[in-house]
Amino acid sequence: VLGRPLEILIEDGKSDVPTITSVAKKLVEEDGVHVMAGLTDTSYMLAAGPVAQEAGIPFLDVGGTAPLITTVGDFIFMLPFGDNVQAAVAAEYAHEQGWITTAILLDEAMDYTKFLAQYFKDRFTMEDIGGQVVSELSYSMGDTDFSAQLTEFVNLDPQPDFLFISANPGEIGTIVRQARDLGLTMPIVGGDGYDTPLLAELGGDAATNIYFTTHQGIYDKTPISEAFNAAYEAEYGNPPEAVFAALGYDGIKLMADAITRAGTIEGTAVRDALAATQGFEGVTGTISYEPGVRIPSKSVALIEVVDGENNLLEIVVPEVVPEA
Repeated sequence: VLGRPLEILIEDGKSDVPTITSVAKKLVEEDGVHVMAGLTDTSYMLAAGPVAQEAGIPFLDVGGTAPLITTVGDFIFMLPFGDNVQAAVAAEYAHEQGWITTAILLDEAMDYTKFLAQYFKDRFTMEDIGGQVVSELSYSMGDTDFSAQLTEFVNLDPQPDFLFISANPGEIGTIVRQARDLGLTMPIVGGDGYDTPLLAELGGDAATNIYFTTHQGIYDKTPISEAFNAAYEAEYGNPPEAVFAALGYDGIKLMADAITRAGTIEGTAVRDALAATQGFEGVTGTISYEPGVRIPSKSVALIEVVDGENNLLEIVVPEVVPEA
């Protein structure tokens, strides 16, 4: 990049907000990084983003999806679509299937799961869909027993047409397993937190009749995605475990591209080059930023899980997106 090797310094935030804030400060104050990229959750971006913003260092969020992330400041950019976009796709798909009623379970401890559930509810209950939320319950990240909440769903009469479960990767497989064990056989719908091998590993044969929204990249058969999948397998001996590998790849590539276009590593110039990005062809889709908007408009992959296998149903742009 600009005739110099790109050095990547990696810090483990340990999925812990105080730790993420601490390591972000270390990267800025001790290591003197010029740009930052990473993190796959909204709460973690809200911890690290202000550190970069205050220092004037461009930060490209590769996996956090709440539109709130970019309100941290003008040095913070999102690579993925916003949760309001993927939630709208899920709600519109449910409507297409004729599913009218749902019960919602969400993680009350995480910003991602709270925002995703709210955006889904906003879109599902709009007049053109007319969906009904018959129950809404919560749990906290790290919980392992969801039987109390799921039993309440079992006791609903009539039963909802489907469940919308807004969960992180660590819990969704266990929730699915416990739901099926309790006799909840209806479809389960959710977001990109389902894009994890843990869903099949922990859910086992219960991981079926599940639908989730996620990012393009490893599911669609485009030349760029197939080349990425082949290169990943050659390097690591297996296909990408989740689409977040492709998001991380796009994040580094886009940041390098912006530095090249800026012609310098000075923070303001790189920020302006990122903001001017138009038509960047990434593995996870084409990335462009509209003036004053640091969230790209991207399509959403809709996945059906059958017997633990993720199958692409379609690539979708929602008809209506709830206001962020």
